[in-house]
Amino acid sequence: MNASPQKPTLALVQRIILFVSAIALTTLLFIYRGGINSQGPLDTLARQSLAPEEALANGRPTVFEFYADWCEACRQMAPSMLAIERQIENKVDIVLLNVDNNSWQDLIDEYEVSGIPQLNFFNAQGKLAGKAIGVQSEEKLNKFVTSLLSHEPIPSLLEVGKVSNFNATPLLSDNNRLNNELTQPRSHS
Repeated sequence: MNASPQKPTLALVQRIILFVSAIALTTLLFIYRGGINSQGPLDTLARQSLAPEEALANGRPTVFEFYADWCEACRQMAPSMLAIERQIENKVDIVLLNVDNNSWQDLIDEYEVSGIPQLNFFNAQGKLAGKAIGVQSEEKLNKFVTSLLSHEPIPSLLEVGKVSNFNATPLLSDNNRLNNELTQPRSHS
């Protein structure tokens, strides 16, 4: 018995369709990710940033944004930040500080960066005026920047998200059982 050559499992037309589909998906992913010279909003803001010490000393209000390239929340907020940066035309400095860059470790420690994106707002004298953690809407970002420009207090940052209640309520109830309402890790109110 002679072994007959095996026929390919995919017909020529199917292989061509598969190849074209793979190229199309690769191209779409490449374009979505920003191409060779990524000019996404986050990259644009990072390239335009002043040095932190220069921004704090130049007599203009300043916003520090602590971010990371891999942070989807940072990328989500970047178009709003870029739009605001273009609207204010050098009236407020926006400084991006990548938390993965060791040269910013002293600022990360000083401003107690505990999550990203973290925005620190400084008045024209370079004094910390407020802080927000997490994605902020363009509306909230506008309110924060407007407050800086008009020398008003930063709007209540409690709107950004709930915070833990750190009062002196004991964790043990009268009958010495744990008070479940206060000790659940995600039970912040």
